[in-house]
Amino acid sequence: MRIAFVYDAVYPWVKGGAEKRIYELGRRLAGQGNEVHVFGVKWWEGSEIIEYEGMVLHGVCAPMELYINGRRSISEAIIFSLKLLPHLSGERFDIIDASAFPYFPCFTVKLVSILKRTQVVVTWHEVWGNYWYEYIGWRGFFGKLIEHLVSKLSSDSIAVSAATKFNLESIGVESKKIHIIPNGIDIERIERITPSSDGCDILFAGRLIKEKNVDMLLEAVNRLRQTVPDIKCHIIGDGPEKERLIGLACEHGLLDNVKFFGFMEYDEIIACMKSSKVLVLPSSREGFGMVVIEAFACGVPVITVKNQGNAASMLVSEGTGFVVNPDAGELSHAIRTIITDGALYKKMSAAALDASREHDWDMMISELTRLYRELI
Repeated sequence: MRIAFVYDAVYPWVKGGAEKRIYELGRRLAGQGNEVHVFGVKWWEGSEIIEYEGMVLHGVCAPMELYINGRRSISEAIIFSLKLLPHLSGERFDIIDASAFPYFPCFTVKLVSILKRTQVVVTWHEVWGNYWYEYIGWRGFFGKLIEHLVSKLSSDSIAVSAATKFNLESIGVESKKIHIIPNGIDIERIERITPSSDGCDILFAGRLIKEKNVDMLLEAVNRLRQTVPDIKCHIIGDGPEKERLIGLACEHGLLDNVKFFGFMEYDEIIACMKSSKVLVLPSSREGFGMVVIEAFACGVPVITVKNQGNAASMLVSEGTGFVVNPDAGELSHAIRTIITDGALYKKMSAAALDASREHDWDMMISELTRLYRELI
């Protein structure tokens, strides 16, 4: 098959769950003999079109800021969607798999699919619905409208979690046309990685944006150090919230307890996970929460929070960690319980490893290949 993925952010130049999904699925599909193309912003140096990990990457426009004032840039999404048209229409594919967010490129994909008579499937990591009003106020009406229009562009949709499927159904997408194909992990690769020598009690890994609620984690650490003075928390990631969070840590006098890192290469992140005691993901919104199953594969329990928009909470059970209310007090209590109870930690670590076996990328590839063949 000739397969095209469309998403403005491209791994490993931009690191996130959606980018990593395309990278892992794309290189495996290419390894099976399929011709895989990825259309995104040209984050790399050199030619517009390069070969990478068996895939053909198309840089359709120059790099732009993805976030402005802490929010995803609308102008970037519009420019990318306009620049995408001549690049995508110059090729012919059996199927185009477009990431729903940031929405505007999906309209370009639909136009090309009509011109080229190509099948399209849209992959959804999240459905925001009324959250748009919280995100951008009254203008959220337009965000919600555009999201609804995108849900009508393809006859079939892929949801990365049961929660995302439910939310798609809530905006009128027919249930039988939604296919759940979750994110996965490379278990063999993770097993080969050696733990970091710089261990910690608590680890956070992800983009530093408001929805991740890292400030809640810092408040939990501030409470924990009253009883565990040498508590160590490592925060891996970058984003528009980073400077504010560093300032908050400084204000609380936490710089001896909290260490900030920028983005790391994947193997470095996994090495850090393996040398930590618990992963904390206090996000109010997660379309899936790939970092959760990565932590499971490292034998690390996970603490996340209850929120309708947090699909990661569905991955964590009593046996593999805790799901608590979005409250710094509850978060600190759950962390203390895991890192101070050796017997419980050992039990949760084993359960986390067992849970990770259900999420190997190779299992997802077989489901995705079957779906593509059915659609074409």
